[in-house]
Amino acid sequence: MFKMIRPPFLKKGDKIGIVAPARKISKEEISFSLKIVGNYGYDVVFNHNLFAEDNQYAGNDELRTNELQQMLDDTSVKAIMFARGGYGTVRIIDHINFNRFIKNPCWLIGYSDITVIHSHVNKNYGVKTLHATMPVNFPENEKGAIESLFSILTGESYNTMFVSNKLNRNGVARGILTGGNLSVLYSLLGSDSFPDTDGKILFLEDLDEYLYHIDRMMMALKRAGKLENLAGILIGGMTKMNDNDIPFGKTAEEIIRDTVAEYNYPVYFGFPSGHINNNIALVMGSEVSITETKNGTITFSYV
Repeated sequence: MFKMIRPPFLKKGDKIGIVAPARKISKEEISFSLKIVGNYGYDVVFNHNLFAEDNQYAGNDELRTNELQQMLDDTSVKAIMFARGGYGTVRIIDHINFNRFIKNPCWLIGYSDITVIHSHVNKNYGVKTLHATMPVNFPENEKGAIESLFSILTGESYNTMFVSNKLNRNGVARGILTGGNLSVLYSLLGSDSFPDTDGKILFLEDLDEYLYHIDRMMMALKRAGKLENLAGILIGGMTKMNDNDIPFGKTAEEIIRDTVAEYNYPVYFGFPSGHINNNIALVMGSEVSITETKNGTITFSYV
């Protein structure tokens, strides 16, 4: 097992690159974000292909591969923000060469479809990554989402308190944080990009899924043996869930609770991360602890 490597923290004047490995992005959609990053004291870099279009993608697979490869190979870039998610990162991940990156690792930042990057890099190269808001989301984000992102990048402690949930199975959960978007993780099952979950804390979030499909995905993870030996589960936003005319009969949170009911590890719901405006940043690959305090709130902290 890897001793997880943390990329160097950033200092004022460092370069932050922006790449779009999935859905297309326009300059107008990230203009506000460019100002925010600049206001924090960083130099934003990207090339004109960032705004390429190929139907829904930010250029074809070859172009997106080359764009990400060039940014990973640029040792002057200290962090890479993925412009947005959508779909498409899984199509290029096997064509990326991380040899230069692992010699000079930088922060890889995003969520949703970028779960592919987190899982692949954490598992295969032992480098920590940052599950956090992306430039396309900055205009709608609450202050905490952006502050948590830049606080972690500069090495500031960023522990989080959140509200207890009646569905929780309380206890002290401690382990390496892994996971991300449930739908994306489901698509990685059976591949070298799917994370090792034994002894880990599995974070899950999702958006715009049918409830029966949440059940299907959770059952797939369970049948594949990915849920039985966890140190705990942390559930973020299960946002804008859909149902059929004949109701499924459970919420997404209840589906998850029931899927893991036979196991004994702690399960915590309602962590403020995912497809929500207050998308608190998480360092994937870090050891964390989750516990309930005496006043009924939950504390999430880095060990």
